[in-house]
Order: sequence, then structure tokens, then C-alpha cells
Amino acid sequence: MSEKVKIFIELTRLNKPIGFMLLFWPCIWGLTIAYDFSSSWKNYFFYALLFLSGSILMRSAGCIVNDISDRNIDKLVERTKNRPIASEKISVFNAAIYAAILCLIAFLVLINFNKFTIYMALLSMPLAFTYPLMKRFTYWPQLFLGITFNYGLVLAWISIQNEVSIIPIIFYLGATFWTLGYDTIYGYQDINDDEIIGVKSTSIKFKKNPKKFISLCYLIFLTSLIFTGLIMNFDYIYFIFLIIPFLHLLYFQTYKLKTEIGMDCLSKFKSNNILGLIILLNLLIGKLN
Repeated sequence: MSEKVKIFIELTRLNKPIGFMLLFWPCIWGLTIAYDFSSSWKNYFFYALLFLSGSILMRSAGCIVNDISDRNIDKLVERTKNRPIASEKISVFNAAIYAAILCLIAFLVLINFNKFTIYMALLSMPLAFTYPLMKRFTYWPQLFLGITFNYGLVLAWISIQNEVSIIPIIFYLGATFWTLGYDTIYGYQDINDDEIIGVKSTSIKFKKNPKKFISLCYLIFLTSLIFTGLIMNFDYIYFIFLIIPFLHLLYFQTYKLKTEIGMDCLSKFKSNNILGLIILLNLLIGKLN
């Protein structure tokens, strides 16, 4: 039994929480800008827990679908060759059963929201499960991931406001470029294997000028943070504290990036978890002042 649990954890990447946290941060950002903090905080924490649960469940299911789709590719990549499906520790059929169960539990979480949120979430399912195929057809799979991974920002807004607004749309578009930037950094770990196999990515497309491309992505994201603050009439303190994400993204993650060193790319990628928390605190400052 312990071996099966170990395989399940490896399969769903539950031992690597960075994945589900990067899915969760846009959700809690959207929830924060939508929520009326003059009322009780109780519902805020309740919805935050629902989105965290959904992020863990859907990211886990997504990892399984990704590994099923990429099982023959994973065998050829040093970093992924020991994944449970690629190494045949678990069959495709059993893995698919796990994915189905996780999706069912995620649906039980989803039905706690209003109908508009439920419908919009269900509409996103094709995005979530076709992402693994994108690297076979386009150099922009990271953009597709950004569109998918940040969808929770809009869902969180809808869960409170029960309508779509320009505010979460601007924030969502910016956050999509945040993901495009950090996943391009992540892709440099596998660039040599990917080029041999023929897999496509923005890491390969912009390998001659990675820092210019990543800087552009992060500048678009940071601009969306500025516009979000302006539209929501946040206090000047919000804009002062934006200097922290600016420095983190443009200096630490971009200027100091060493694309030829896999561990450095991984470190820069993982630092986005801290960035997610910083931006959450920034939004709380904006909302509560």
C-alpha cells in the first residue's frame, strides 16, 4: 500500500506544491479584488479554501493527463524519464481512473459556487486537458498554459460578483503573460532534450534573446497590476509596494537568470510562489486602505 501511495504522490506531483500554488494564486487574487471586506471575512476564507482544494485536485488530474499524453516523450527526457507512467510503474488505465476520481471530487467542490461560476468552470475543461498536446503543434504552449492556469482569476471574481467585469479581464490577461514568462524559464531545463525530440516551446523559440522576451512578458503583467489598482482606486500605498514585484520579476528572475544552468532556472521558477504571496498582500493593502 505504501508503494501505491508513493506512486500516486509522484503521479499527481503532490510532493511538488509549486504547481498547484501557481494555479491557486490567480484564484485568490481574483477573490480578493472582488470581495467586500466590510462584511464578514468568513466567506472569504471559505471560498479561498474551495479554490485551494480545486487547484490541488485539478492540477493533480492535469498532471496525470499530461503524463498519459507525454509518456513516450517523457521516456526520452532525462528529467522526466522516471515518472510513474513513463517508467511503467503504473498502467495508463489505472492512471486514468485516478484522474477521473480527482475530477469527480473537484466537481463536488465546484457545486458549492453559484451557477454562473459552475458553467464557466465547465467551459474551461477542454483547455485544461488539451494543453499537453500544444507542444506538438506550436512554439507557444506556454501561452496556452497561461490562458488555462489563470482562468481561476475570472472564476473567483464571478463567484463573488456573479458577473464579468473589465477589472478581472485586464488582470487575467496580464497574469497570462506572467505564466508565459515563468514557464519559459522552466522550459530551459529541458531545452536540449526538447530540441532533439522535436518538442516546441517558447524557450526554444526565444533561446537567442530569452531575457528580452521574459522581460516583455513580465512588463505586461506588471502593467496589468498598475491598471487594476487604478481602476479600483487603490491608495498610493498599493503602488509604492508594487516596487517589490517589479524588482523580483525584472531583476531577480530576468536579469540574474542563467538559462544554461538548470537548477538556476528551477530556482527562478519556484520563486513565483513567493511572488504570488507578495501580490496577494499587495492587493489586500489596496483593498483595505
